[in-house]
Amino acid sequence: MDTVDIARWQFGITTVYHFLFVPLTIGLSALVAGLETAWLRTGRTAYLRATKFWGKLFLINFAMGIVTGIVQEFQFGMNWSDYSRFVGDVFGAPLAIEGLLAFFVESTFLGLWIFGWDRLPKKIHLACIWLVAIGTQLSAFFILSANSWMQHPVGYRVDEETGRAVLTDFWAVLTNSTHLVAFPHTITAAFVTGGMFMAGVSAWHLARRKNVEVFRPSLRLALAVTAVASIGVAVTGDLQGKVMAEQQPMKMAAAEAIYETERPAGLSLLTIGTLDGDEELFGIKLPRVLSFLSTGSLDGEVEGINDVQAAEEARYGPGDYRPFVPAIYWNFRLMVGVGMITAFVSLAGLWLLRRGRLPSNPWVYRIGMASLTLPFIGNSAGWIFTEMGRQPWSVYGVMKTSASVSPSVTATSMLISVISLTALYAVLAVIEAGLMLKYAKAGPPSEDEVLPPPPDDDDPDRDSERSLAFAY
Repeated sequence: MDTVDIARWQFGITTVYHFLFVPLTIGLSALVAGLETAWLRTGRTAYLRATKFWGKLFLINFAMGIVTGIVQEFQFGMNWSDYSRFVGDVFGAPLAIEGLLAFFVESTFLGLWIFGWDRLPKKIHLACIWLVAIGTQLSAFFILSANSWMQHPVGYRVDEETGRAVLTDFWAVLTNSTHLVAFPHTITAAFVTGGMFMAGVSAWHLARRKNVEVFRPSLRLALAVTAVASIGVAVTGDLQGKVMAEQQPMKMAAAEAIYETERPAGLSLLTIGTLDGDEELFGIKLPRVLSFLSTGSLDGEVEGINDVQAAEEARYGPGDYRPFVPAIYWNFRLMVGVGMITAFVSLAGLWLLRRGRLPSNPWVYRIGMASLTLPFIGNSAGWIFTEMGRQPWSVYGVMKTSASVSPSVTATSMLISVISLTALYAVLAVIEAGLMLKYAKAGPPSEDEVLPPPPDDDDPDRDSERSLAFAY
């Protein structure tokens, strides 16, 4: 492999790993805020215990997301200096706002929430966790605006003297049509992730009939959020597909491995063959579905890979503008398939929990626990599809990936970096899994642990110690 391939592997590994934590942070923050709201409105101790329990898991995940996210920042300067030099003026604005505004809001109010349990008024304390939840979504908004610019660059010009992209319209970057569909799609997928995580952990405890008063409401909330968010994922995904077919027709063609333009075009559920357009041994297709996903019409035309290749050669010059088709084809199906399964699981779970019921069949809980992994698989498949489908471009139609890598970094040093980071991330994965398993299995705190200590006027030092313990 050359330097470009190694740099792509490193960025792919670290990005997919980091994105395991991001959607869970976004989803769990809102769910924890909802549970604390329920406690404040009802006064039920079970909601307070649930808030403490899920809040602890949220904090572990939040910390790991920060650690893994720092590497992303350094990679731009270390491995992709030519890219950073070209896009720096455009990327600087949204990423600076993300750091100075969104992340500042997250970290500040998260600190107040952690240490303010018995120090802040209840409503102020509740407002802190809601501001954390809003901050996570603001972070996603500004980061996705930068990523969407890579998919569909707008609001810029290229300076002829420096050869760099210069930001001319920041509002155009924020309201990029790609961004307006990518952001809600990502956020709804994050709610699915948080919901299925909460459902899976709750199922583990309910299978053992432990803390039912805490985990049954948690399970109902998780399944309801997942069901609604799954609809949002489907709707926003459909909108995103239509935008993608218009802006990046090669990606849509590769998603179905269509080599010749078709009208109407079907969507294959399964294909056995080489996916190179020469040999298809077996396939199951839904007629006209790809036409609808791409154009909104059952008779719409979908351009084939060969036609798009010829068009891009005419526009951008000689070269191979095709992504790695098998990866795009299968990740697209994995992403969509996982979304459909999670929607079905959430609806089936809500049906089984109706009218205060609690299923007795152990397989119900086993399916719930296994389903915890599905959103993480779907999210990873979605990002791989999105980013690999854009290749060979780092900025679509403007800058190729081969021209983005740092010219002074050798393949050997980059390979050492990949191996080192992969080993480090493997260690972090063990730590993360160990902490999450430990505290997830431990269950929620007891009523005595979450209720404020009684006043003790005779021993102020002892009262202070209790207050600190109550604040975690």
